[in-house]
Amino acid sequence: MKKILIVCGTGASSGFMAASVRKAAKARKEDLEILARSDYAVEEYAKEIALLLVGPHLSYILPDLERIVAPYEVPVKLIPDGIYGALDGNQMLDFILENLK
Repeated sequence: MKKILIVCGTGASSGFMAASVRKAAKARKEDLEILARSDYAVEEYAKEIALLLVGPHLSYILPDLERIVAPYEVPVKLIPDGIYGALDGNQMLDFILENLK
């Protein structure tokens, strides 16, 4: 099972997104663990995640997050505004699967 970490400023909006993605992943039988945390938790999870997804409002700290996970070769992706704003679990799941390849 691959762990995916979605981060935002406080973990609130990423929590809503994670719940939506979990529902979509379950319906599509995808073996993923979707976590939602504050951006401050990235270092804690860096060793165990397969993908780091960052809320679009945190684009300014993307380079910092990339440096934190670089030793573990974790890809970091900025979530598109349209997907994040709509909290669309299916679109987000598609985005995740594209970026896990």
